[in-house]
Amino acid sequence: MEPDATSVRATYAADQFAPLFATEDRHFWFRSRNRCIASAIRSLPDFEKIADVLEVGCGTGVVLAELQRVFPQGRVVGMDLFAEGLDFARKRFSGTLIQGDVFHHEFDRPFDLIGAFDVIEHLDDDDGILHRFRQQLKPGGYLILTVPAHHYLWSYFDDFAHHRRRYAPAELVRKLSAAGYDMIHATQFMAALYLPLWVKRKLLGERLVSRATPEAGRRRAAVESDLKISPFMNWVMGMAVRPEPFLISRGWRLPFGTSLLAVARRPASPTNPINS
Repeated sequence: MEPDATSVRATYAADQFAPLFATEDRHFWFRSRNRCIASAIRSLPDFEKIADVLEVGCGTGVVLAELQRVFPQGRVVGMDLFAEGLDFARKRFSGTLIQGDVFHHEFDRPFDLIGAFDVIEHLDDDDGILHRFRQQLKPGGYLILTVPAHHYLWSYFDDFAHHRRRYAPAELVRKLSAAGYDMIHATQFMAALYLPLWVKRKLLGERLVSRATPEAGRRRAAVESDLKISPFMNWVMGMAVRPEPFLISRGWRLPFGTSLLAVARRPASPTNPINS
């Protein structure tokens, strides 16, 4: 079933794919998130048995490419609502790409692992998508998520990005448990970014943009300024968050951060009362 264009456009601004693609491979935030995701996956007790992997909301494929490196012998599939994002993903990912809506698409077989990285905060029905992911997992299969953390960090960035919400750590765990998952691990990350992000987005924000910028473009310019970072600061911030993948691989729960990472498992038992 083809997604409805009106509803799709309300969840994301497709014109942001190009600036993201131009930045992701060298920007510390995307590189560090990839390392944290890979560390969390490799620390799973039966990591070697994972063969079928799906990323929902794969966008430009920056995480897909990492998943392909983590699972070089596995089947890695990317899905996104936007053809514009998939056009970029094809430039860095050689596996299967599907344009579609996971709520309606039927796969030929369930997956060992499903990932959704900074995706569910864009959706009105995040509880529904968690249930849908569970239906697409094999019994005992894993779900791994990243989402933006803390309601009090809400800013112009979230408005522009079409976020519906940010998440408190306990809230995300509660939603996953209510959807029928067993929790494996949940932690905050991007800890070194916490104070700079709060200052920039909550105190300075759009005021950093030149007054010569037309009002209609000020919020966009403020958001795009997050992608523009000097090589030196990119190195500094990259070094500041460098320990996080190691800590995540050891099961540490970081006490603060601007993002959340959660790993949960569909129970292997068929007696769970939630529909599979």
